[in-house]
Amino acid sequence: MRVRTTAATAALLLAALTACGGGGDKADAKSPDKAPASASASASTSKTKDKNVDCTDQSLSQADWMAYCSDGAGNGGDGTAGKSTGLKFGESYTWPDGLKLTVVEARVWTKFTDDDFSTDDPNSTEFRVKLKLTNTGKSAVKLDELSTIIEGATNGGEASSNEFQTGKAPLEGRLAPGVTAVKTDDNSLEMKYGKKIVVTVQRSSDNYDLDSPEFTGSIAS
Repeated sequence: MRVRTTAATAALLLAALTACGGGGDKADAKSPDKAPASASASASTSKTKDKNVDCTDQSLSQADWMAYCSDGAGNGGDGTAGKSTGLKFGESYTWPDGLKLTVVEARVWTKFTDDDFSTDDPNSTEFRVKLKLTNTGKSAVKLDELSTIIEGATNGGEASSNEFQTGKAPLEGRLAPGVTAVKTDDNSLEMKYGKKIVVTVQRSSDNYDLDSPEFTGSIAS
């Protein structure tokens, strides 16, 4: 009798342990705290595609994450996402391939040399425009595909192209991914058209849908 009782007890204990183990599996299956891995991956992929930045990259700086990955970030990084007209000097525009452009300033040029392709014309304002370019994409960008049209913003007029040798950095060569460079564009505008200008930056490309952003500002002294 003693042997039978021990065996029966063991059987009951085994049944209880089996029931507890099965209950744990069901609890895990129904746990609401676990999100499907595919959903998380999809969110990261979507953000990466929209911002041209790998938001899952652990080496991404806080500044880049705030500019490209946070909920309020825009393509321009300054609230100008999707805007290609009405931009001001200092604001940014980003093309779909990740090339980010900022017209930093336009400033009167006075450092003439004998090597310049221009002289100090008393009836015109010679000036230099500075363009800040950042390649946030994954492929090198040809900078000679960029060009400018600069017009007077008050009573008409269009600037003519110049080239000042001192400190020049023309739109030439290629910009590698992750690199920022400041380039120069030299011009002359008749004084009768004033100093308020619109700088339009064009890109020559097989993609005819690319916008040509317009930046408005004044030529500083």
